[in-house]
Amino acid sequence: MRVRNDQFDPTKGLDRGRPRWVEAIWYLAKCVFFLSAFPWPSGWRVALLRRFGARIGQGVYIKPRVNIHFPWKLMVGDYSWIGEEAFILNFEPVAIGAHACISQRAFLCTGNHDFRDPAMTYRNAPITVGDGAWIGAQCFVGPGVTVGDEAVATAGSIVTGDLPAGMICAGHPCAPVKPRWSEK
Repeated sequence: MRVRNDQFDPTKGLDRGRPRWVEAIWYLAKCVFFLSAFPWPSGWRVALLRRFGARIGQGVYIKPRVNIHFPWKLMVGDYSWIGEEAFILNFEPVAIGAHACISQRAFLCTGNHDFRDPAMTYRNAPITVGDGAWIGAQCFVGPGVTVGDEAVATAGSIVTGDLPAGMICAGHPCAPVKPRWSEK
């Protein structure tokens, strides 16, 4: 067998969730208010995400240059933070719990291809980040991952499997190291 990119069908296995014209308008809004380094107020970005169908809780803070692919497939809980240059490639739903932190340049990626299929069909899956979880700077979180409540993925980690609640996790592949909160 050999890879046959000419057989790839971009319409198969991907529900865009909105018409192309809505995507185009979102892209323009994203370029001006999200990808720009200009410090637009976070509240404006939150309001725009809600207008495009995202479910955003109260007190959410979004820094400049955040790239969100499909806002209508995004849920962010109360008082969560999304850091500068974070990228949420959400072909499938991404749910970020309350009081969670997605640090700068973190990449939450729900999209993938089946490398065992010569046509490289999509193999996408949702991502869930639990309440109080922290995704460190420059982490990669892959399709189908659930990060447990209060878990931490340390900076630069590669998260390709679920992370247990309440644990500090690190490395490539990211794995539990020790409890986040020690008993006193």
